[in-house]
Amino acid sequence: MKKVVISLGGSILIPSLEKNKIQLYVPVLREIASRHQLFIVVGGGGEARRYIDAARRLGIDEGTADEIGILITRLNATMLVAAMGDDAYPRVAESHAEAKKFAEHKKCVIMGGITPGQTTDAVAAVLAERVQADVFINVTSVDGIYSADPKKDKRAVRYDHLTPRQLIGIVGKAQLVAGLNTVLDIIAARVVERSGIPLVVLDGTDPENLRAALLSGTYTGTVVSRKKTQPLPL
Repeated sequence: MKKVVISLGGSILIPSLEKNKIQLYVPVLREIASRHQLFIVVGGGGEARRYIDAARRLGIDEGTADEIGILITRLNATMLVAAMGDDAYPRVAESHAEAKKFAEHKKCVIMGGITPGQTTDAVAAVLAERVQADVFINVTSVDGIYSADPKKDKRAVRYDHLTPRQLIGIVGKAQLVAGLNTVLDIIAARVVERSGIPLVVLDGTDPENLRAALLSGTYTGTVVSRKKTQPLPL
């Protein structure tokens, strides 16, 4: 049984409460959890950004706004835990140590944010390192890592493969603020470099993309690894 850590973007799972995709994702995540030891880190999505924006309008500092965002990620994670039923450990892990402890029960472990100033991607990257994952998957709203924002620049090029050092060069210019919404942040990129664990960035707007990637290795995305190896399927 392989260890899989998924950073499941809040903009994918819960762009808003009304448009959440939890029901669509549950059968896919259950199937993965039946084959592998699965860890999921859930992001805040649109609801977290709404709260953070409201906090800023009230003059609340960025650190406190980050803490509010963390609460929303944990609320999103709680909804996913409940929807997964017996296939998930019944509590949201609030630290990496708790996640490792919960995994002893051989069920899917779900968590949200942990520390102000750290995105859920960074939480997931460190978790992958702590549990010695076989692969770290970042499920986002684009089909890989590009040379520029493909929604703004038609000349943007998607990379099939990057080294961790190349990844750092691409994402290192992003500003770190509460509610950051990028493919991957610099802290996560540096942990990927340090750990050497293969990272796969893929489009999760359709949950079947995640299923196909893990079960057949059929997907469009970017692999970040020290060598040009294909970490999927497991």
